Amino acid sequence: MSLSGWFQIVFYFALLLLITRPLGAYMARVYEGERTFLSRFLRPAENLIFRFCRVDEEWEMNWKEYSLALIAFSLVSGVALFFLQRLQGYLPLNPQDLPGVDSPDYTGSSFNTAVSFMTNTNWQGYGGETTMTYLTQMMGLTYQNFFSAAVGMSVAIALIRGIARRETDHIGNFWVDTVRGALYVLLPASLILALLLVSQGVVQNLNPYETATLADESTMAQIGNESGSGDSVELKQAVNTQTIAQGPAASQIAIKQLGTNGGGFFNVNSSHPFENPTPFSNLLQLFAILLIPAAFTYTLGRMVGSQKHGWAVFGAMASLFLAGVIVSYWAESRSNPLFPGNVDQIASETSPGGNMEGKETRFGIANSVLWATATTAASNGSVNSMHDSYTPLGGLVPLANILLGEVIFGGVGAGMYGMLVFIILTVFIAGLMVGRTPEYLGKKIEAFEMKMVVIAILVMPLFILSFTAISVLMPEAGLSSRNNLGPHGLTEILYAFSSGAGNNGSAFAGLNANTLWYNTTIGLSMLFGRFFIILPVLAIAGNMAAKKRVPSGAGTFPVTTPLFAVLLVGVVLIVGALTFFPVLSLGPILEQFLMSSGESF
Repeated sequence: MSLSGWFQIVFYFALLLLITRPLGAYMARVYEGERTFLSRFLRPAENLIFRFCRVDEEWEMNWKEYSLALIAFSLVSGVALFFLQRLQGYLPLNPQDLPGVDSPDYTGSSFNTAVSFMTNTNWQGYGGETTMTYLTQMMGLTYQNFFSAAVGMSVAIALIRGIARRETDHIGNFWVDTVRGALYVLLPASLILALLLVSQGVVQNLNPYETATLADESTMAQIGNESGSGDSVELKQAVNTQTIAQGPAASQIAIKQLGTNGGGFFNVNSSHPFENPTPFSNLLQLFAILLIPAAFTYTLGRMVGSQKHGWAVFGAMASLFLAGVIVSYWAESRSNPLFPGNVDQIASETSPGGNMEGKETRFGIANSVLWATATTAASNGSVNSMHDSYTPLGGLVPLANILLGEVIFGGVGAGMYGMLVFIILTVFIAGLMVGRTPEYLGKKIEAFEMKMVVIAILVMPLFILSFTAISVLMPEAGLSSRNNLGPHGLTEILYAFSSGAGNNGSAFAGLNANTLWYNTTIGLSMLFGRFFIILPVLAIAGNMAAKKRVPSGAGTFPVTTPLFAVLLVGVVLIVGALTFFPVLSLGPILEQFLMSSGESF
């Protein structure tokens, strides 16, 4: 572990802390309908959208109406994306003449991708530059990046309103919240970030792919049949050209990071030099991942009238995040005993040391680990290194971040409403400790809230563990897609379903998930993992909004202190450990012990 690496980590966190208050306050004003410095420019566009869509911004919904509007909007946009993929071969902005997705054989990729981007997961079982046309990338995927993120932000705001309001059944207007989130928060930030990325060399054009002649001819080996014989032999083919993919990448990358979407324009995501060409572009993209999720903690405090509570939540999230960074950085900076003796793993002037397998030499271990932790602490999913190549302990951190419910800042909105679920559970447990009816910010926590909390917490484990168990029992459909045997192969499967149900979208990069089985089951995991959590959350919002506010007393557990933050962290860790420790002990934990003893599968 180098001093410069620690400096980069501290500098990143300092930037995050610096932006939390101003952005959080701005977001609170946006969602409360107050005037902001962008109102004179964006208010006319907002009014035009409301008039065109016949939305009355003064009319508010109860939680059931809010839920129906959200589900209808999401499903319609998802179906539109499905057909756009299937028909892209007949549509314009296709200079590479790419066929429709899944043509000619149906493998479920278009279904999986439609669900993935609709649910803010952005899981990709395909190579972007070889599968999606410019039209699909811009009209389909980038559109979903904006509005799936705006939907998650709306749910968080609705829950915060439910906590803040009293004796009402109204939690806001879904259409107003979604438009304002996209128009006032995501769009201006994406425009600025896209221009900054273009200045760093990220491509943004509609040109056909270029073919370059290689300076040195190379040879590619593949398995095939020679001269009609039935025997498989290694065939060698001379390669003297390379196809240079390009396209409107900067605009999609900006919102993929800011909206914690993560879907890459190119197959290797943010390790591609056209997506992430410089250290400054790396910092910009990395900063954008946690920008809005961190600011939501200040928005929470501002809207419920307790800024100290918002900072206490920030402290709990930050503690979990920094713990993950430290553990992963330590694990990846150490030597791997399974590497041959001639592999240089000692840090020196000519070698960064540690486990550099699967990492970009431009960014090194510190930036790779920081990105891996941030992208899984949020429901982002973009990568600048391959998690499959991490050491078992280093790879356990990104996996654990997802399995904890992605509440360590989490996705835009999703992280906040997920953490609020854990906060209600924490307050309930604290109330049981003192034998008093639990209260949260003046609202009594009763049976209905706890039923919804339990449903929201159990959804992810149910689908992650069920689909993982079924997959490891299916040799053809499930096990044949692994790149590794033993505990690492189990981790690849577990990570895929965790990423899907957790709406993260990152991959361990060692599993071929573009099969009918994985496209279908991961697609279902993404659907259930999104909406089966949102619905209980909105139910909690509606029930909390109808409650009276009760004055705090001597037995009220304060939610503004370091003790609350510590207890909140403990509850998140204990729930995650009790749920997933058995399967983790068969995967990365077992693999770590095997690696330490010099054994491998």
